[in-house]
Amino acid sequence: MGEYTQGIYIDGCHFNVPLVSVKRQANFLDKYAEREEESGDLKRELIGVYLNYTLNFGIVEDDNLYESLFNKLTEPVEFHDFTLPSTKGSYSFRGYVSSVSDEMEKIMEDTVRFKGLTCKYTAKAPWRTP
Repeated sequence: MGEYTQGIYIDGCHFNVPLVSVKRQANFLDKYAEREEESGDLKRELIGVYLNYTLNFGIVEDDNLYESLFNKLTEPVEFHDFTLPSTKGSYSFRGYVSSVSDEMEKIMEDTVRFKGLTCKYTAKAPWRTP
């Protein structure tokens, strides 16, 4: 995927940052899943399919923009509203940030440049239900 030029949105705030990759994972969540002891047959009740994302950001040259994005991603709130690229333009959902990581690339006299900013978004509600 090339650089996503539309930016991303978190809680209505636009962040015009380069994305190296956006990995989407469809997770199936069961209310219960049990195997019958005798036959080994699986009985399950599906709650729904949840879309979860891992975003890998490119280098953000603007220190203020980077700090603003990092602060938003690590904001200690229960949920955020996200808008990400999709085949139909964009996909919006409510969820939470389950992890954020980055790495110092270069330490300069008056600032630090980070690279490898990665975060994981976990959906609050199912994308699809039975």
